Amino acid sequence: MTGGKRAGDREKARVRPELLVHLVGMALAFAAWAYLVLAAIDFGATARHEGKASAWALLVVAALGAMGCLFLAFMLAARFSRALGLTSGPEPKAKRDPNAPKGGKRAAR
Repeated sequence: MTGGKRAGDREKARVRPELLVHLVGMALAFAAWAYLVLAAIDFGATARHEGKASAWALLVVAALGAMGCLFLAFMLAARFSRALGLTSGPEPKAKRDPNAPKGGKRAAR
């Protein structure tokens, strides 16, 4: 009888570059979002107290940029969780029966 383990060799946990890209992207998007929110607050205060039209325009641009950055961060977070296996993609729709009439009940009258 031979001694020793019968278990196979385990693979080392490796760093997956796509996960690292998602993490860095999320961090940059959240940092940009925070900066743009603070800039929008500052532009809003300037526009309100000094009445400058350019400050209102910059407020709108900063707010739209902040929304875009937050959307990007959430999309990257969703892709990150899918890559980790925490969530799954949507179920594919069932194929329509080609023999079924089109249009439903109303079209069948």
